Amino acid sequence: MTGVLSIHILVGMCFATIALTCVLISLLGIPGGWILIGLAVGVDLAQGLWLAPDAPHTFHWITIAACVLIALGGEAVETLLGGYGAKRFGASKLGIIGAIIGSIIGALSGTVFIPIPFLGTLLGAALGAALGAMLGELIAGKRAEHSWKPALGAALGRVLGSLAKLPFVVSVAVILAIAAFVP
Repeated sequence: MTGVLSIHILVGMCFATIALTCVLISLLGIPGGWILIGLAVGVDLAQGLWLAPDAPHTFHWITIAACVLIALGGEAVETLLGGYGAKRFGASKLGIIGAIIGSIIGALSGTVFIPIPFLGTLLGAALGAALGAMLGELIAGKRAEHSWKPALGAALGRVLGSLAKLPFVVSVAVILAIAAFVP
């Protein structure tokens, strides 16, 4: 029993260290919460290598499901704040929709085409939100000189959304780090 407990504590310590690292890298625009969830699933799948086959899983499926819901909430907050920023700065419905779609496309494009951690994703998301809001406003019939303000709001909202996602990532990290220690 002592050997199993020692291995369990070792796994918990390693997971807690990785959880802290994932919180820090999420500040760089890397999906730290999702990496942690994937790692928790990987630990459960591989734990037969160091524990008896009939040992309970390190992470209960309800814990993992709860973390997935929390991470999805963080993604929703991050994405929707771009649309909220556009709305706050006077965007029409098409401008808001454009900001949300543009921020998603921009974040993906920025990650690929500007391979600088955090900066690429954040810059791509903010620029995508701004361009999406402008395009939505132009489609809605506004003149170009009247679409810059909603575009600015969308970009600011998206940047704030990235910061607002941090508590969700911290929650996932804390929940999984604690669960890693519970035998």
